[in-house]
Amino acid sequence: MISLMRNRIVDYAYLIRLDKPIGTLLLLWPTLWALWLAGGGLPEWHLLIIFTLGTFLMRSAGCAINDYADQDFDRHVLRTKDRPITSGKISGKEALGVAAALALIAFLLIQPLNALTKELSFFALAVAILYPFTKRFFAIPQAVLGIAFGFGIPMAYAAVLGFIPLEAWILFVGNIFWAIAYDTAYAMVDREDDLRLGLRTSAITFGRFEVLAIALSYGALFLSQIWVAQLANLNNYFWVGWCLALACAVYHLKLVSTRKREDCFKAFRHNNWLGGFLFLGILLGLARI
Repeated sequence: MISLMRNRIVDYAYLIRLDKPIGTLLLLWPTLWALWLAGGGLPEWHLLIIFTLGTFLMRSAGCAINDYADQDFDRHVLRTKDRPITSGKISGKEALGVAAALALIAFLLIQPLNALTKELSFFALAVAILYPFTKRFFAIPQAVLGIAFGFGIPMAYAAVLGFIPLEAWILFVGNIFWAIAYDTAYAMVDREDDLRLGLRTSAITFGRFEVLAIALSYGALFLSQIWVAQLANLNNYFWVGWCLALACAVYHLKLVSTRKREDCFKAFRHNNWLGGFLFLGILLGLARI
């Protein structure tokens, strides 16, 4: 009985990708950018805790929704055929139940916040549900992923300020381009399987220009960061983090230019450092040195 329960817990952990924190980090960095920029420095502790836990919960819910939506495709892909639903360890209904429970906990978590933040959470949930299905008909579903992964930005500004200024939307759009960059690298890993299954991804849409598209997407991200830095009156130390992040992007482009699966996946995972360095730039830019 204990062994059965342990195995069940492990299966649920794999469903929500507890073994792969990169997804949570790619959501968390933009949220942290926004919290610090909106407050002009360290946010109130309750906001930091709510948004950090909320990011983890919603990413976990999104993974369960994604696996439910993709179960008929995942069983034909080498990388995903052993996921809990496709391997039969967890049913589709169970996965939906897990997603619903996590989303509910996340919503309860934001109850102390203002009405605008709560209203935005419904849009965030809607996009998270929509994203996995866009791979069937939308040429660049990674853009939808960027919207889902970036919703913490307007929500953070709404929670801190009570409204969403221009710099928040610039940061949000920049994050969409960042998601297109790193998730195109990720999609390059599965391109042959996705073509065979008739799925749509940016790696397929961009074709032989996928590396150029990643470079241009990174360019949009870095330009948006400069614009936001000017609007937020960040000091020149901002450029330390910005330049370190740019070095990461150059490294990623070198990796994806080989078009090897392992190099593309490595570039995707390394984006955690890029997001962290941009956060460092914001921290330094806000410092009163």
